[in-house]
Amino acid sequence: PRLLSQFFFADERMTRVVAEINGLDAELDPQQYLVLLNQLHLSQAHLLAILERIMEECIPTQRHSRDYLVKFPEELLVDNLGNHMLFAAECLLAGTFLELEEADRAQLRPRARNLLCSLELVRTVLREQSLTQPGSYPEPVRAVLIQFDRLFAEFELSYVSSLVAVKSPEEIYRQQEIVVLFCETVERALRLGYLTQEMIDGYEPLLMFTIPRLAIISGLLIYPEGPLSLEQSPEQMSRVFSPFYNLLKKIRDLLRVLSAEELCLLERSLCTAE
Repeated sequence: PRLLSQFFFADERMTRVVAEINGLDAELDPQQYLVLLNQLHLSQAHLLAILERIMEECIPTQRHSRDYLVKFPEELLVDNLGNHMLFAAECLLAGTFLELEEADRAQLRPRARNLLCSLELVRTVLREQSLTQPGSYPEPVRAVLIQFDRLFAEFELSYVSSLVAVKSPEEIYRQQEIVVLFCETVERALRLGYLTQEMIDGYEPLLMFTIPRLAIISGLLIYPEGPLSLEQSPEQMSRVFSPFYNLLKKIRDLLRVLSAEELCLLERSLCTAE
């Protein structure tokens, strides 16, 4: 049950797969090569998962900050992101990574080299520790884990920033404003009886359409200085709404001519229409 013992056997499995790959002629048996490559990715992901648990147990208060993850596109925030990072680092050193410009590859190679060297050191140190005192983490073990955690975070941020457009602090703030708008919209809808707490607690599917519709009205009329403010340029708005800037202006102009009774009737109809 000890994490260091689990790490030892996971490391053994990955070492065996690497040895099989190195002893195989990929051109003569491409099918077996793909099978082994898949096994390598799975064993590496398993090893990283155990290593993550070890770091949470050994250096929980000394982990490198991962606040930068909020800048990443949501489609990148997957469970096996760490495995993708190591695979990218290996490809960069092997010269087989072609998705980046050469200038970006040249900048990332030293970070990739440092990361992979640090991982090898971690594997060596943890294997030795698992064979001597598998229940403790002396200072040398903690030191190599802290270094690996830092190098991994630095490479992850640099690599993703080179590959895709990460969110700016301004865009993150705009998204937070949208979250606040949606929360205030729900609170108002509950207060006015447009929605019920039972609908929310039961994850009523209709809410996926109702809440955004009500939020547009709230953002244009009730909270006009919020994220849907049309006093700002489209470039200053969140990318969620900026493509619809002109349409939003037309909607706002139409809403302004409605009486209070007509607005209430409109909002109630938006809560029932498909």
